Amino acid sequence: MPDLLDLQEFDEEALKKESEEVLEMRFLTGENAVFARTKGGFLSLKTGEKEYERVGVYLTFPLTNPEEYISIREADEKAKEIGLIQNLKDLKKEEQEMIREQIRLRYFLPVIRKILDVKDEYGYAYWHVQTDFGVCRFTTHMGGDAVINLGEARYQITDIDGNRYELPDLYALSVMERKKLDLFI
Repeated sequence: MPDLLDLQEFDEEALKKESEEVLEMRFLTGENAVFARTKGGFLSLKTGEKEYERVGVYLTFPLTNPEEYISIREADEKAKEIGLIQNLKDLKKEEQEMIREQIRLRYFLPVIRKILDVKDEYGYAYWHVQTDFGVCRFTTHMGGDAVINLGEARYQITDIDGNRYELPDLYALSVMERKKLDLFI
């Protein structure tokens, strides 16, 4: 029967090894990684001796550098990082497009083109807007972090369901549209 101390040392060694793997930064490039589309439309990866049937694509800086430092992770619930793509341009054009497609799916962010109406009732704001995907209605909490200034006249608006919308330039809206936003921005 194994001694309790022996089991504890084994677990410590496994934990140490796992920690070292997590802390090791691996860059994925056109030389050491091959991305492919699966039959189901997902993204697979072969790097070195390892093959991943499905991987997840995560942006490290989604608002400021969407094509740099892209995290590629295992597609399970732990989402353990496999490696980073330092710059998307380091990959073949075909692979770049596959990764951009996965990014568009994960980071769906309609752009608000026109403010049709915004109403404030009982601590909520009810938005009626025109986006690059069509007319849309959504609700946000008043105050808090529902409307975030991303710099200059750029804003991100998050509704009560966690969906995000981008207002790229407040000053591209008409004076009347901006007036409707006075209470919210």
